[in-house]
Amino acid sequence: MAKSKLRRKKSTSSPAKSTAGSNGRASATHPVRRRHRATARSMAASQRDISVSEFFAKNRHLLGFDNPRKALLTTVKEAVDNALDACEEAGILPEIWIHIESTGTNRYKVGVQDNGPGILKKQIPLIFGKLLYGSKFHRLRMSRGQQGIGISAAGMYGLLTTGKPVKIMSKVSVRKPAHYYEIQIDTKRNRPEIINGRGEGVDIPPGQRGQKAIDKHGIEWIESNHGTRVTIELEARFQRGRGSVDEYLEQTAIANPHVAIHYLDPDGNQKDYPCVAETLPAEPKEIKPHPYGVELGRLVGMLKDTKAPNISQFLTKSFSRVSPAVARRICEGARISTRASTKKIGRHEADLLYQSIQKTKIRPPLTDCISPIGEELILKGLHQVVPGEFYAAATRPPAVYRGNPFQIEVGLAYGGASTAHRVSRETLVELLEESDARTLRQFLVTTFDGMGTDAADKILREAGAKTRVSPGNLKNPDIDRLHDALRNVNLYDGQSMNVLRYANRVPLQFQAGGCVITQTVLSTNWRAYGLSQSRGSLPRGPVTVMVHMASVWVPFTSESKEAIAAYPEIQKQLRLALQSVGRKLGMYLRRRKRVKHEGERRSIFLRYLGEVATAVSQINQSDRDNLHKQLLLVAKQKTADADVKLDDRGRPIEEAEQDFGDNVLIVDPVEATEALANRPKDEKEQQGRLF
Repeated sequence: MAKSKLRRKKSTSSPAKSTAGSNGRASATHPVRRRHRATARSMAASQRDISVSEFFAKNRHLLGFDNPRKALLTTVKEAVDNALDACEEAGILPEIWIHIESTGTNRYKVGVQDNGPGILKKQIPLIFGKLLYGSKFHRLRMSRGQQGIGISAAGMYGLLTTGKPVKIMSKVSVRKPAHYYEIQIDTKRNRPEIINGRGEGVDIPPGQRGQKAIDKHGIEWIESNHGTRVTIELEARFQRGRGSVDEYLEQTAIANPHVAIHYLDPDGNQKDYPCVAETLPAEPKEIKPHPYGVELGRLVGMLKDTKAPNISQFLTKSFSRVSPAVARRICEGARISTRASTKKIGRHEADLLYQSIQKTKIRPPLTDCISPIGEELILKGLHQVVPGEFYAAATRPPAVYRGNPFQIEVGLAYGGASTAHRVSRETLVELLEESDARTLRQFLVTTFDGMGTDAADKILREAGAKTRVSPGNLKNPDIDRLHDALRNVNLYDGQSMNVLRYANRVPLQFQAGGCVITQTVLSTNWRAYGLSQSRGSLPRGPVTVMVHMASVWVPFTSESKEAIAAYPEIQKQLRLALQSVGRKLGMYLRRRKRVKHEGERRSIFLRYLGEVATAVSQINQSDRDNLHKQLLLVAKQKTADADVKLDDRGRPIEEAEQDFGDNVLIVDPVEATEALANRPKDEKEQQGRLF
């Protein structure tokens, strides 16, 4: 019996072995499957939402904080842009105070205050402590800010690099308490954290009690009835020259002549830009989206969210320039009833509706949503900051890209003293010390706008300096020779055009090569207007061109808002505007060349008229003095162009047929030079920093 049981056990176990042998591959994969399931569970547990603050904290270069020098400029720029928008929306002539103070090695404290309407208490933490929070993204009207990122991103950068919170002081009325907050961003949740006043901030009472509270909390504040001040401490680098805060503020003064700016730099130098226009720009109005600018996916979303009962009302209430008649034509093209319910419109019907919109003729959107600078103010702004002898401006009629209205404006300044000629020795020493250029030649090219390599080599030859010497290694005698060369060498032959780019009155200072403005300037044939130009390069000469694009939505190439995308409609308007000011410049240069030529002819005539009169009088026995007067009269008639005088609008006083057109300003070069020389010393030095 024992043997039979043993045999039975063996017999029962043998099939199991055979089964395992036949399915050996399947049984061997069980541990692998278990490992895969464990890995999947682990991956699922590790995945989580990423807040926008956390994303930009790791990718801050996308917002313009990729190096300390640029970070300082971006911080000032975002704060100033917000201040200007707030003042203009409230109908207040803007006055802005900018203070940059060094707090340590590569650390600076930036304070920007305005005289705007102030901010409500509950909005302050969200505006300065939360990314993508604002009122401008969803509105179709011209404004400097668009995304609701800039100033909160600057505060986040300051927190990351110094650990210091953003400090905000805002006051809405002289009779109401002001609000003071110290805020930092919780990047994981994209939420503001208030760290003063037990998480509630501090209220500053009006009057003398308020001043005591300001002193107690160490709040920086310039006394004003209303306004906002933001203070950010960050890791940065202050440097003059291209891409600097100085250059940004000077260019801002050109495009915003209605703004008064007070600037105190880290060295304690005070620079004021007074307002030259006592009226605010026309307030832009908000418009609805134009049908041509709406893509299919957005149209489907709008149909889903609309409260309109039928398609006809949806089209007329959701879009601009769509009347009931236009809505009927769109529905007929899509073969959809005007009374069709918006809730029953499917993907196919929405596609037919979208295609019908593209085929239907619809008027362009209204242009009261944008506020251009204007040709007269462009001339005033350029004349205030950029030295020159000839100024011209042109504003194109409004146009449309992707359903968005925009307008192109161009200003041009020609002649005047070069920026290198106007730099003082003290400023030159400061620039040499701050420069990170490896060679002196590189320093000259990168510091002074419009200076090419040929002009730099000419200066170095005049100064007797080596091209590869480091700017920081120059001795006092070398600096003296360099300064003399900068003041005495003629730089016009090698000087290239200086291009100032603007979008909604905001200067664009980086990524010039990727901007449609620079690309269109390069592709314009400036030789037809009297300037020398090599293929694929900027024209040469003492020329400054400012180009401004005003739009409800500027198509920036990145979140840092440094370059404009190259849409064909924008390129066309840029080309036409540049050609308009180019023709005026060509007329002026041809007239100046003709006057110079006739003057040279007259000098030759005058040189020999006395001898001719003497010889003829001896031959004919005539009165020499009378003959000399007649010959002088003939010479003046033959060289009459040398006597042509132009008025302050660019029109010849004596000859009506020579007309440069409207919006031209001509300044006597001698008077401009004398006016520059008679300015106070500190003002001349600041003018010498327009690089």
